Amino acid sequence: MNRLLDLTHQAETDHFWFHGFRQFVSPVVARLAGGRPGLRLLDCGCGTGSNLGLLAPHGRSMGFDLSDGGLAIARKAGRAVAKGDVTSIPIASNSCDVVASFDVLQCVSDDRAALREMARVTRPGGVVVLTLAALEVLSGDHAEVWSEQRRYSPALVRERVEEAGLRLERTSFMFGSLFPMMLCVRVLQRLTRPFRTVRDDIDIAVPPYPVNQLLSVVVRAEAALAARVPMPFGSSLLVVARKPL
Repeated sequence: MNRLLDLTHQAETDHFWFHGFRQFVSPVVARLAGGRPGLRLLDCGCGTGSNLGLLAPHGRSMGFDLSDGGLAIARKAGRAVAKGDVTSIPIASNSCDVVASFDVLQCVSDDRAALREMARVTRPGGVVVLTLAALEVLSGDHAEVWSEQRRYSPALVRERVEEAGLRLERTSFMFGSLFPMMLCVRVLQRLTRPFRTVRDDIDIAVPPYPVNQLLSVVVRAEAALAARVPMPFGSSLLVVARKPL
């Protein structure tokens, strides 16, 4: 896992996927924060801690992760992080205004327990913000490298969120512009996997500069469009759920 987080850290600044991710997620977090001062924001499974920078403008942001390597990177960048398990969050109940988890739950065996914990630490009226790997048809080498347990459909998201006692406010696809390309690649990966070795930098290595720049423009444009027009499909889901008062 430390090796994967090192690769992720190298990609987070330049990779087109991370450019798109921030364009999708940052406006949603800003809208939910609503300019209120002194919010407490938590990143569950924070990895290298880079997404704490996305939360930090809206209050006191902190994160936790099981990976010592990820935590070392986060601490070096001055992030407030601790070691912890998403199925047993080391935070008091009803203490956070915004609880986020970005591309973590698909790798957690007991995602129900993780969501119950996120709901527990969220204040009544507060929100849980998730990004999740979408659609089993897109399972490929990336799923094997990261030990994905599942990929989510909107129906499964609703089921899990409501089981945790949260009210679903939003489920929307991200990276629909890349869906046809990703579908072809992932199907080919599944067909050829018995005949080759899976690389651990799959989907993390930054593409050649012209390709990376073009794809950055594409996903940023999609993020701007998706704020007005819901995407019918995509490789990820963006979820907002609220804890009832």
